Amino acid sequence: MPGAHGSLGRWLPLSTRLGIKRIVILGATGSIGTQTLDVVRRLPERLRVVGLSAFRSETLLREQAAEFGVLSSSLAWGDEADLVSLATMPEADIVVVSVAGAVGIRATLAALEAGKDVALATKEVLVAAGELITAAAKCSGAKILPIDSEHSAIFQCLLGQKPEHVAKLWLTASGGPFRAWSAERMAQATLADALHHPTWPTMGRKITVDSATLMNKALEMIEARWLFDVPIERVGVVVHPQSVVHSLVELIDGSVLAQLGLPDMRGPIECALLYPDRADLGIPKFDILAQKTPLAFEAPDEARFPALALARRAAEVGGTLPAVMNAANEAAVGFFLDEKIAFPAIVDLTARVMDAHTVQPSPTLEQIMLADGWARGAALRLRISP
Repeated sequence: MPGAHGSLGRWLPLSTRLGIKRIVILGATGSIGTQTLDVVRRLPERLRVVGLSAFRSETLLREQAAEFGVLSSSLAWGDEADLVSLATMPEADIVVVSVAGAVGIRATLAALEAGKDVALATKEVLVAAGELITAAAKCSGAKILPIDSEHSAIFQCLLGQKPEHVAKLWLTASGGPFRAWSAERMAQATLADALHHPTWPTMGRKITVDSATLMNKALEMIEARWLFDVPIERVGVVVHPQSVVHSLVELIDGSVLAQLGLPDMRGPIECALLYPDRADLGIPKFDILAQKTPLAFEAPDEARFPALALARRAAEVGGTLPAVMNAANEAAVGFFLDEKIAFPAIVDLTARVMDAHTVQPSPTLEQIMLADGWARGAALRLRISP
């Protein structure tokens, strides 16, 4: 019915009819934010920035706003109320959430409730409030599009697959800088050691430390559980040092689907922003014939990396425990970055805070935020008085 299609087109926003997506970026001056802007820079005919936020870098934020023609009234500096205002801008089609930690929860929820698609890079949002976030998306019909390279890979592998055909999701991990270190050597690891990631050198300090403890995989396990609506026991982790296979999907007939690519976050960002379309960004591409290093896979050593067991426990118990795990880890990583605790104490302190928590089942947003604040306070108290 050409006439009906044409009539519908008249009422679509001008940006949609012209194929332009209007973007708000929460966390524009961080690693994901700056790489998102580079994707926009490479696709000016497809993407337009209408709102930006930053936490500290006001000078850089104003430079970005000037380059991309963003009005000063559409800038924010990390206040939750300002983030919510940007996330619900009528002009926006999609909101990139790349702020650090749980501060992005309210803005993500508001964007989805307003019918905005969310390109999600802040894994803590789904870890702490997965049930609320996914319910909001289902209610409004808005999409949650993952930017994490691992979840983007799974998302791409699942396209066209029936849910009942999926046996297991496999998140790949580089293994971080301590993959081959003994527990005794890891106990002496310095901050510089932990920040020296072998394959993803452009990540922020917090996520780089999470990669060293494998807490990033722990968080990603819970994130995958909510993104793809699977129980935690069907989410696994496999160490893949080359960081070429970004994740895999195992089907019930034994087939395994994988997504391969260079370790460059601009690919997953483009996939999320343009979905269901694709575009050539003009960045280096993975050349399978030039791959000289064999692709290796191994099971993670959970004795040296106990964060993975914490994630399974948090997901199985549910309620406020995942939010507590996330907040305690954020606090512990902060202590490590300030060189106030040793490297092994990050996960140990997180586990102790989880042990001390009284779980609230099926929590409201307010209960989640209270649990988040409690966990940060408990981490500080336990660090001072072990």
